[in-house]
Amino acid sequence: MMSNKLLALLSALITFTLVFGGYTFLFANNKSQKLVSPLPESGILIKKSTNLKSISEVQISIAVEDALIGTKGIYGVVIKDLKTGETFTQNENRIFEAASLYKLWIMAETVKRLEEESLKHEQVLSGDIKDLNERFDIATEAAELQEGTVSMTVKEALDEMISISHNYAALLLSAKIRLSNVSKFLKNEGFTASKLGEPPVTNALETAQFLEKIYQKNLVSQKASEQMMNLLKKQEKNNKIPKYLPENVTIAHKTGEIGAFSHDAGIVFLEDRDYLIVILSESNDPRGAEERIAKISKNLYSVFNSE
Repeated sequence: MMSNKLLALLSALITFTLVFGGYTFLFANNKSQKLVSPLPESGILIKKSTNLKSISEVQISIAVEDALIGTKGIYGVVIKDLKTGETFTQNENRIFEAASLYKLWIMAETVKRLEEESLKHEQVLSGDIKDLNERFDIATEAAELQEGTVSMTVKEALDEMISISHNYAALLLSAKIRLSNVSKFLKNEGFTASKLGEPPVTNALETAQFLEKIYQKNLVSQKASEQMMNLLKKQEKNNKIPKYLPENVTIAHKTGEIGAFSHDAGIVFLEDRDYLIVILSESNDPRGAEERIAKISKNLYSVFNSE
């Protein structure tokens, strides 16, 4: 009898162990699955290089997210280590009004025409301000100038359109080269999200790709790319990406501001590690967004300069 009871007890114990053990195994598996998180809702993505020493994901994430704490705005971000190819993105495909970033496209088509010699640097461009406002559908209340004429050479227009974001320099060049040709240029280069129109639009990804083509000297041509890079290095609107960086750091960039939109896009040149930084923003506090862009840039400089 004792042996039968003992056998029954052992059988019950084995059954309990198998059932409970199975439950524990399943529970443990489910728990571990919950710890494997998908991409964050912010859309952050890191693509890592295994060839060279990489900036860590945590460092870049903190550099960006620290500056965006508490924001109610929307930011499209692309950060790329131009030495390793490592890329950080956030909302990179989100469409924003381009603001003055469209002047990058005007610059490229103009430089292309100069290389083809259908334009000359010393060629004089002139226009009646009222006619330019009407031609490019600039509302009276939005127009910087209402009457008179504006005149400058192609070289002057290029310089001022980029360095101080001179709107009438851009209008003179646009009238000369025709916006339809700029649209063709964008299409031919594969920029399908960047479009002229009312208003011009783009995203952080294509803006970054545009600048990287210039950096790699393969937008239009090597010579044209070098000319465009030199123009971008003359930028005088330095209240965002360059704001907290040392004065001796070379930065080639272009800003854009209109209404709720504030952008800056450029390349920071360090001794051993250049990096690309593009930040587009839409916010009910564009001045605050400017400061956030400047802080992201400051944080990133600390990360890249420490390597």
